[in-house]
Amino acid sequence: MSQAPRVTPMIHVPDVKAAVDWYKSIGFTVLAEHEIEGEVVFGVVSFGAGWVYFNEGGKPSNADRREVDLYVSVDDVQKAYDGMKGRVDVRSDLEETFYGSREFIIRDLNGFWITFGQDLK
Repeated sequence: MSQAPRVTPMIHVPDVKAAVDWYKSIGFTVLAEHEIEGEVVFGVVSFGAGWVYFNEGGKPSNADRREVDLYVSVDDVQKAYDGMKGRVDVRSDLEETFYGSREFIIRDLNGFWITFGQDLK
């Protein structure tokens, strides 16, 4: 079976298990967790057709924004926003952009920004 080409980000985090669990809590699906000596060192989560890899070795950071942002396209951004507001760190409330989408931005447990957006066209 042939697979369509795609880019999948790999984010290095201090605690892979915590990252996988956090993403699961906001609606991502856990596809894989790989353990070595009882510690999760690699994980894969998906949202629709998009995947994110988490690997060990990342450093904690107090930065407001990290080196990688994720953009998640959704069919109902209002529903996504309503489901997350009050549970996660919302960096930018729901708004319409000049480029024709409606979106909001949150921070994950490691300070990476995730934008959830819906095309208005």
